[in-house]
Amino acid sequence: MHVKELMKQFQEIMSATAFAEEGEFNAAKDILQKRRKVLLVLTGMETDMKAARYALNTSKRIGAGIEILYLAKNNTEQTFLEGYMKELKTKGIEYQITQCEGSVKDGIARFIEKEKDIQFVVIDSADLGLRSAKDQKAALEEWERLKCPVVLVSELAGQ
Repeated sequence: MHVKELMKQFQEIMSATAFAEEGEFNAAKDILQKRRKVLLVLTGMETDMKAARYALNTSKRIGAGIEILYLAKNNTEQTFLEGYMKELKTKGIEYQITQCEGSVKDGIARFIEKEKDIQFVVIDSADLGLRSAKDQKAALEEWERLKCPVVLVSELAGQ
């Protein structure tokens, strides 16, 4: 981590501390939440709901905002996404949606390179398109290069 980034983080923490000392707890929470983010990858599949639920619950627990990387080819998931955004607002979770085109892996890699405050990525395992053991090994090597933890949510997780 560079000295500039460390100084920026220190300043944000000190600002949040000052607000908290003055009784402005919501302002302090907002400052700290903006620093920590969970990246939720949505691809327009029905299985996205499990990943979205996982991201919401985890964000509440760790006090992080959610960055939604929307890679759907069409607007079939629009109703789900609107309902999800309402739920995030109700729970007081900051969120941002970025629409992206191209492959899932490339979209995530570009996003993480740009956004440095991502704690981890949440994605449904079906969205990775892994079909064989060879695919899995190659994908694992690619994900390790991201330098960001990836949480795979699968169909079996809810059963």
